[in-house]
Amino acid sequence: MFHSIANFETVWNEEREATLRIFRLLQDKSFHQKPHNDVRDPATLASHITHTIGEMLLRTGIEVEGYEEDGGDAWTVAELCTAYEKQSAAALLQIKQHWTDASLAEMHDMYGEQWSKARVLQVLVLHQVHHRGQLTVVMRLLGMPVTGIFGPTREEWVQMGLPAMN
Repeated sequence: MFHSIANFETVWNEEREATLRIFRLLQDKSFHQKPHNDVRDPATLASHITHTIGEMLLRTGIEVEGYEEDGGDAWTVAELCTAYEKQSAAALLQIKQHWTDASLAEMHDMYGEQWSKARVLQVLVLHQVHHRGQLTVVMRLLGMPVTGIFGPTREEWVQMGLPAMN
């Protein structure tokens, strides 16, 4: 749980960059392909990550520039990257302008539950990490390159001259 806006900002900026590294590896030719009927395509997953930033913060009274309630899935990869960059930066700016460390204890109705603002910030990060992990698996299944976020990929191990983990 976050106890300061500054701490959230540090983590958010790290996770934003990690998400952008993955998004920039997406390919238009397979952006809307599903590797399996029970799995979302990359466009849907990436759009969901982007869309949820504004949707979640709107429930707390913060409007994120660029957020559209019904927008997203028709993006190209370039449009997605631009939308994510703008919305994730705008979200941080709005949080910094409208919330304080003291206000992080304030409660909001979130999906039928009461969450503190600190919990909202935590879920913003964890939600992104969760779906980014799904996205990297889908990308791998579709033959797209992936990059390590919290550790190297198999290919990155090999590039370092180390045995790839199985």
